[in-house]
Amino acid sequence: MRPFSDADQRLAESLASQAAIALTNRLLINHLENLFESFISLINAAIDDKSPYTGGHCERVPELTMMLADAVTKTSVGPLKAFTMTERDRYELRIAGLLHDCGKITTPVHVVDKATKLEAIFDRVALIDTRFEIVKRDMQMAALRAGAGVSEADLAAKLKAVDEDRAFIRHTNIGGEFMRDEDVERVKQLASKYRWVDPTGTECNFLSDDEVKNLTIRAGTLTAEERQVINHHIDLTIEVLEALPWPKHLTNVPEYAGGHHERMDGKGYPRGLMRDQMSVQARCMGIADIFEALTAKDRPYKKGKTLTESLTILGKMKLGQHVDPDLFDIFMWEKVYENYAKYFMGPEQIDDVYLSKIPGYVPPPNV
Repeated sequence: MRPFSDADQRLAESLASQAAIALTNRLLINHLENLFESFISLINAAIDDKSPYTGGHCERVPELTMMLADAVTKTSVGPLKAFTMTERDRYELRIAGLLHDCGKITTPVHVVDKATKLEAIFDRVALIDTRFEIVKRDMQMAALRAGAGVSEADLAAKLKAVDEDRAFIRHTNIGGEFMRDEDVERVKQLASKYRWVDPTGTECNFLSDDEVKNLTIRAGTLTAEERQVINHHIDLTIEVLEALPWPKHLTNVPEYAGGHHERMDGKGYPRGLMRDQMSVQARCMGIADIFEALTAKDRPYKKGKTLTESLTILGKMKLGQHVDPDLFDIFMWEKVYENYAKYFMGPEQIDDVYLSKIPGYVPPPNV
């Protein structure tokens, strides 16, 4: 066996030194990535901790986004069958998913947590309840003063009508997905149907203009101004993410994260992008954000919907050019919704889905 020469020894030492440097650099990169992801987790924990109603949203959306994106890479049929993602691509999308709502760090809690239409610091429906009691008391006092001029049956009927109006206001205050025109008109009529005297001795309309404005919100619990406050989070998300010096393998994070409120027909926000102006990844996140919101059990103004209810709404959004139709098809074909439901939905929400009844559903083409 021939011993190493001095030249061989120097070469081996040089290679070992280079390997040590490479290993040290790799460990440093791993530490930086762990630190980076820990900061993201910290931001998301702060956002979710602001409100008991949205806790977990920042965790569930990226999970569902990855489920759908992975399903797209696996599909062998349809217009997206050639779509692929490397591990680096998956990491980039995952980071974008984790940061998709980072702008909510500045969204006021009182808007995020507005559980009823009249909620501010407290639910102002209690003040209206008090006014109804005042109205009933005034009716009873007027009946006493009138003596035999008012029958007990007439008084009982009037008090019953007041109680019915109060029940209507309390129901309207809850909010929902759709408010009928006749209910909106009834609120407006109630504003002046009764009169009451405030603590200053001034006779006032039963409902203030602001109370009428809130009680006639057509869907949900937010006024147009409050909705703008909520929507601003995506502007801030894009602004913050575009300001960061992203490394080459993460340069698409702002685009992926900033597009989840856009629509395929250009009617979304904040930039009004059309479908062909968005990446597949951003479109995946759009579907994930909607489906998570539909099925979430922690929203202040609604219960988590069942699979059938959620897929029905999502299917209508496909037909209305709200979500990507090709991605919706893969969402259905690959049963992404079942995989998500297994981990993030309650047993009471997981019902039998009859695909033929889901709007927009088409069977997968023959391979």
